[in-house]
Amino acid sequence: MSRLLTTTARKTARKLTIARSLARGATAAAAMALVALAAVVPSADAAPQSVGPFASLDGWWGGIGRLRFKDGKTEDVKCRATYFIEGEGGNELNQTIRCASASGKIEVKSKVRHADGKLTGAWNEVMYNVNGVLEGEVTPRGYRVTVKGTEGTALSANMDIIVKDKRQMVEIQFFSETLIGLTLMLNKG
Repeated sequence: MSRLLTTTARKTARKLTIARSLARGATAAAAMALVALAAVVPSADAAPQSVGPFASLDGWWGGIGRLRFKDGKTEDVKCRATYFIEGEGGNELNQTIRCASASGKIEVKSKVRHADGKLTGAWNEVMYNVNGVLEGEVTPRGYRVTVKGTEGTALSANMDIIVKDKRQMVEIQFFSETLIGLTLMLNKG
């Protein structure tokens, strides 16, 4: 029994260390972005580039996170994401993500393309009919993405994503009047 508790304690300590490291990194200007695009990152252990950078994302992911507001309040968030890999060499990703919190729900659909280490794409939030574009780059640990609203939408955010095995950690920084950021932990289902 004590061996089980020690193993569980080590795993919990490891998760907290990773979370603290990522939270510190989130304060850097280059780390952040939008809840709905929280998982456009290939694993550092992903399949070779010849099968595309999104190979490790294919399928269903789910998890929890915490949304932070400028007034100091926080709110728990639950998210489910589904990824479909398409295109020649697996260089296109279609994503649907649904998130819910005490404040409400969102559903975002996006299409992301990869070419020469760069990401481009478009997204649409279905429930509120908000649209936007994204661009970013592949980093040694995942991706760094910038998200912007279009058609008069002032939404803007940066996102840093790390994928390891069947887990994703996402740090988002919003440039908003009410939101500061979002931290998500997603697991592949």
